[in-house]
Amino acid sequence: MATNWAGNIAFRAARLHTPGSVARLREIVAAGQAIRALGTGHSFNAIADTHGDLVSVAGLPRTVEVDPAAATVTVGAGLRFAEFTGAVHEAGLALHNLGSLPHISVAGACSTGTHGSGTANGTLASAVRALEIVTADGELRWIARGDADFPGAVIALGALGVVTRLTLGLVPAYEIRQWVYEGLPYERLREGFDAILSAAYSVSVFTDWRPGATAQVWLKRRTGDPGDPGDGPAPESWHGAVPAEGPRHPVPGEDGATCTRQSGVPGPWHERLPHFRAEYVPSSGDELQSEYFVAREDGPAAFDALTRIAERIAPVLQIGEIRTIAADDLWLSPAYGRATVAFHFTWIPDTGAVTPVLAAIEDALAPFDARPHWGKLFVMGHERLRELYDHYADFEALTAKLDPRGVFRNDLVDRYFPGTG
Repeated sequence: MATNWAGNIAFRAARLHTPGSVARLREIVAAGQAIRALGTGHSFNAIADTHGDLVSVAGLPRTVEVDPAAATVTVGAGLRFAEFTGAVHEAGLALHNLGSLPHISVAGACSTGTHGSGTANGTLASAVRALEIVTADGELRWIARGDADFPGAVIALGALGVVTRLTLGLVPAYEIRQWVYEGLPYERLREGFDAILSAAYSVSVFTDWRPGATAQVWLKRRTGDPGDPGDGPAPESWHGAVPAEGPRHPVPGEDGATCTRQSGVPGPWHERLPHFRAEYVPSSGDELQSEYFVAREDGPAAFDALTRIAERIAPVLQIGEIRTIAADDLWLSPAYGRATVAFHFTWIPDTGAVTPVLAAIEDALAPFDARPHWGKLFVMGHERLRELYDHYADFEALTAKLDPRGVFRNDLVDRYFPGTG
């Protein structure tokens, strides 16, 4: 792979390895001087880049071991979510949530703080119960919840080693009905901000931030939950919005047939929680992405702050999305210690045009201690990031402990964690 999925990052690695076994991976790591792990390439910054050896985990054993008694599944790090969620469902179990794309690798998603939506739903990484990792000396180590290093080892940006397997906690299987509503007036969204975002198991609000625009809302309700209309029709009006007349795509003008089933047709969790169907490529990759996370109670004020700079955002935006995430205890999680609202931006593929807008967004959201998504574009420096994470220094210490030679460092890690170099 010469570039990431979006094509905005050209990898500089001298060599690309795709080991077929953990034993071979351990040999590569033990002999290496500069190594970064590569998942499916869905990050938009240089988090996976290196001048040394790039190691794809796609060739590692494709483990899928469901343990019904423990309500866990242990999976190979390179597996995409779509490649194992069906087996989990067949066992009568489920993950608590999924991201927008079922095409991303489990290790890459968990290591960068990727998430879905829902006020009671944590990041994808919050499901991790244990992980197997090859550390800088080539040793294989399991780190499990309860271990002192665990809170810093799950969302670790690839800075501690190469993850080979993860054990994820599961819940009983469930079904989801998904509805899309259109024409939500901005004033109604602002007035009912928290109520709208907490109205279903998972809620996504899409907007292009243009003055006078309306929003589109995707409601994903578990069957039998309060508010589920069963097999009957959805309400004809909801906060001033109306049901979509056919399948919709988040980006106006794109084909809704590539998206998961809508119009309230019930289906298993893994076929409804993502926005996009596993059998379709969700888009061409001609985009950039950024995302910022604020405390849930600051969501309305942060929305107001972004509305005030909408004239800067809209010209370079394809679509924006607003979601919620439950608090967790993982040191570098964007939802660490606080219930969270996330403001996501899918940009046009023009880094020069987007970069000054990122600075404007970060200035607007600074009063709310907005944390950026580690795998997407942002411009804030390490001094500001250090202020946003209580365990920043603890993570630096953990990095120095597990990678004293700096094998897994790269320019991005050096820039944001200079104290560990």
